[in-house]
Amino acid sequence: MDLEIKGRHALVCAASKGLGRACAIALAEDGVHLTLVARGREALEDTARMIRNLAGVMVEVVAADVTTDEGRARILAACSQPDILITNAGGPKPGNFREWSRDDWLAALDANMLAPIALIKATVDGMMERGFGRIVNITSAAVKAPIDILGLSNGARSGLTGFVAGLARSTVSRNVTINNLLPGPFTTDRLEATLRADAALSGRSYEEVVAQWKARNPAGRFGVPEEFGRTCAFLCSAHAGYINGQNLLLDGGAYPGTF
Repeated sequence: MDLEIKGRHALVCAASKGLGRACAIALAEDGVHLTLVARGREALEDTARMIRNLAGVMVEVVAADVTTDEGRARILAACSQPDILITNAGGPKPGNFREWSRDDWLAALDANMLAPIALIKATVDGMMERGFGRIVNITSAAVKAPIDILGLSNGARSGLTGFVAGLARSTVSRNVTINNLLPGPFTTDRLEATLRADAALSGRSYEEVVAQWKARNPAGRFGVPEEFGRTCAFLCSAHAGYINGQNLLLDGGAYPGTF
């Protein structure tokens, strides 16, 4: 399927690894030019070279911390008018909420709620003026089914979800959609850290935890980033203009609810 976004420009956050990287690759395969953002320059440059060789699109990189005013200023100076915005940030540390300080909570809110809102604020009006925009926030399946050791993520990402629910209805008439992708367990560094934290807290071995997590998922496996990236690319396509304000689970059917 031709997604009809060839020649568009996407700003992709946390794009050097994991799900952000997969989204960037999928968009590039459909001819989208990219501005890639991450804190670590080396991994970011490696990803950019790979994508240029793979797809032949223009790829610019900005090594910056999206949670800071200075970092966002540099990002927006490089890409002030994206057609597509993918917000993404590494999840906050897992653990017991009794051990988290106010600073821990503020860091989680900065990364997983306030930074995405700031980028949306900076770009959404331009998208509406131009008559095309796709904003996809990578959040977490924990928004629908909270995980006890991920309380920082549960809280911050749910705040972003509520914000998007209010905003998305006011942009779609100008062909600007805002949706959230809620990944379950995908094979990323983040998942490995969560599994190791679960093993440490429960006293089980890492191998036991991995086997149990896979066994309790209806798919019997973890997701792979490539399938996440292709889903994101479709949401960014010209064909997805009637999908708006949604929280789309990619979790192998793990969420047990009807709605």
